[in-house]
Amino acid sequence: MAQDHAHHAAAAATAPAAANPLLQKWTGPYGGVPAFDKVKVEDFKPALEAAMAENLREVDAIANDPAKPTFKNTIEALENSGRTLNDVYTYYGIWGSTLSTPEFQAVEEEMDPKLAAHGDKITQNDKLFKRVEAVYNSPEKKKLTAEQQRLLWQTYTGFVRQGAKMDPAAKARMAQINQELAGLYTKFSQHLLADENTTIELSAADLAGLPDSLKAAAAASAKQRGMDGKYVIVNTRSSVDPYLTYATNRAMREKVWKAFVNRGDNGDVNDNNAIITQILKLRAERAKLLGYKTHAHWRLENSMAKTPEAAMELMEKVWTPAVARVHEEVADMQAIADKEGAGVKIEPWDYRFYQEKVRKAKYDLDQNEVKPYLNLENLREGMFWSAGQLYGFQFKPITNVPVAHPDIRVWEVLDAKGKHVGLWYFDPYARPGKRSGAWMNAYRNQERFKGEVTTIVSNNSNFVKGAPGEPVLISWDDAETLFHEFGHAIHGLNSNVTYPSLSGTNVFRDYVEFPSQLNEHWLSTPEVLNKFAVNAKGEPIPEALVKKIKATSTFNQGFATVEYLSSALIDMKLHLAGDATIDPDKFEREELEKLGMPHELVMRHRTPQFGHVFSGDGYSAGYYSYLWADTLTADVAEAFEESPGGLYDKATAKKLHDNIMSVGNSIDPAEGFRKFRGRDVKIDALMRDRGFPVPAETTTKAGK
Repeated sequence: MAQDHAHHAAAAATAPAAANPLLQKWTGPYGGVPAFDKVKVEDFKPALEAAMAENLREVDAIANDPAKPTFKNTIEALENSGRTLNDVYTYYGIWGSTLSTPEFQAVEEEMDPKLAAHGDKITQNDKLFKRVEAVYNSPEKKKLTAEQQRLLWQTYTGFVRQGAKMDPAAKARMAQINQELAGLYTKFSQHLLADENTTIELSAADLAGLPDSLKAAAAASAKQRGMDGKYVIVNTRSSVDPYLTYATNRAMREKVWKAFVNRGDNGDVNDNNAIITQILKLRAERAKLLGYKTHAHWRLENSMAKTPEAAMELMEKVWTPAVARVHEEVADMQAIADKEGAGVKIEPWDYRFYQEKVRKAKYDLDQNEVKPYLNLENLREGMFWSAGQLYGFQFKPITNVPVAHPDIRVWEVLDAKGKHVGLWYFDPYARPGKRSGAWMNAYRNQERFKGEVTTIVSNNSNFVKGAPGEPVLISWDDAETLFHEFGHAIHGLNSNVTYPSLSGTNVFRDYVEFPSQLNEHWLSTPEVLNKFAVNAKGEPIPEALVKKIKATSTFNQGFATVEYLSSALIDMKLHLAGDATIDPDKFEREELEKLGMPHELVMRHRTPQFGHVFSGDGYSAGYYSYLWADTLTADVAEAFEESPGGLYDKATAKKLHDNIMSVGNSIDPAEGFRKFRGRDVKIDALMRDRGFPVPAETTTKAGK
C-alpha cells in the first residue's frame, strides 16, 4: 500500500469527485502540488468517504483477481492503491495539526474511528491476505530484487501484525478496539490542544528579568488574541521555557510552571487520565489478541531494539549516571541561591532560572549574549548551506504554489546539477489551533515506481512571531530543534528508492530520529556560526562566545537526559504493565519514586500530556527511540570527526548518503549502519557526548 492504512476506515462515497477539490489530482508545477487554497472544512468528510470507497474498490479488485498471485499483481498493485486517500489524508493531517477549529474537530471525532475501521477492512481481508501470503511463500521470491524482497516482507509482516491470521471473532474484536482507540486518540489530542491554547496574563512587574525579545513576544502573543497592550504567556513549551529561564518573579514562575506541567491533568473537561486508562487497557487487550505478551513486545518487534528488554537495558545504563549528574547540578544551583541569600530550596520552577546563573558563573556564558546572533532567518540559511555542503542541495524560494496559511513559505530543492529534488514548506510560527512543538511531515513520498515522483516535505515550529519587521531571535536549544527537524526533511529529500512506502523517513521508529539528531551537529560548526550566527549589524558571533558555547557542551546534560529519559521509562513501564487497570497519575508518581527521580525536575512529557504516546500509536512504547537513535548519532558524528575533513568530510558524507540517508527502509537499518561504520553501534560515543562515564560493555544489541 502506498502508505500504512492502519489509520484509515471505510465508508461509502457521498459526494461526486468532480465537486470536491480535495479529491482532485494535484496539478501545477513540480509534478503537482496540494491545492491548499481550495480546502474547506465541509469537504473533508465527503472526500475521505469517497477516497476510502475508491481504495476498497482497488483492494477488492486485487483480492478477487483470478490470476495466480504474483509480486506484480498483488504486492505492487497494493503499493499503487490508496493514492487518492493518501492525498486527502495529507490535507486532513495538516488541518488537524496546524489549523484546528471546533468545526474541524467535529469532523475528526466522526471520521477518525471510520479511518481506523478502513485500515482493518484491508488487513483483515482474507482473500487479499491469502494472495500476499502466497507471494511471500513462493520460491519465485528469490528472483526479486533486494528492494522488492524488502517491500514483500514489510507488506506480509504488516498484515500479520494487524491480525490477518486471527480467527473471525478475534478480528472483529480487533477492529472494534482500533475504532475505540482512534476515538480516544482524537479526544486526547483535542483536550491537550485546548489546554495549550490557554494563556497566563502578565503584569509589567511579571516581565522583570526578561530580555526585550521575550517581552515583545509576550506582547505579540497578547495582540494575536485581541489583548492589545497586554502581555501573555501561552501554555506551550516555546513560550513557557524562556519565561522560566529569565523571569525573576518566583511566584509567577511557579504559576506558569504549574499550568504547563498540569496540561491534561486538571480534573476538568480536558482531563486526560481516564482516557489514558482506557487506551492502555485496549492496547493490552489488542496485544494479547495478536499473541504478544504486552503492547511493548508487539511494538518493538519491528524495531532495531527488537525487544523491550534491549531498550530498557540501554535506558538503565544511561539513567544512573544522568541522575548522579542532576544531583551535582542541583548542588551547584543551591550554592548560588544560598550565596545570594535567596532563602529558597531549588524547586522545579527554579531549575532553568538557576541553571542560567550556574552557566554564567562557571563558563561566563549568558544565553542573552548568544540570542542576538540567533536570528531565525539567518539560521534557516545556515541549514540550507550545510545541507548543500554535505548533499549538494540548493534551496530556491518560490511563490507559485498555494499554502495553507500566509505564514507558510516554500522553497524548491535542487541537486548540485540543478535538477529538481523536491519542495520544502516551512511553517515556523505559533498560532491558535496549531499543536505545540516542532515536527516534520512528508506531503508526498519520493518514488520511481510510477515514474519519477519527487518528495514534498514540511517543517513546522512554534516560534513566537515578533512585531512586523522585527527579527525572530531564538535560543540555542530552539536552534538545535530547528536543525533537528530539518534533519528529518533532509532524510526525505535524499531518498532514492523505487517504492513510496519504503521511502524517506518510513523507517523503524528507533531509527527515524537518527538522521535528525545527527543534523544538530552542524549548527555548532565554525563554518555555520561564522557565516550565519550574525547580529543585526551583520557581525558574526565572537570567537570567545563560540568557545564558551563549546565549553558548555556537556553542561546541564543531567537535566536534559533525566527529563527525557524519565518520560521514556514511564512510557515503556506503562506498556509493560499488561492488562492491569492503571491510574496514570499514581503510576507515574510511584514508578518515578522507584527510579529515584530527582525532586527538582519533572518528566519532559508528563503522562496526561504525552501526545507522542497517547494521541496515536506513534511513539507508544517507543519514546526510548530518541536515546537509541542518539547512540547511533553520536557514533556517526565521531566517524566524521575522525575523518580528514571533519564534519564536512566529503567521503564520509557520501558514505552517509549512500548507506543511510538515501535508502529509506529498502534495507535493514542495522545493515545500513554496519555498511557505514564497519561494525555494530557502540554506546561509548553517546556517553562521551553527554560527559558521562563509559561503561565496560558498550556494544548495543541493534540488529544482532
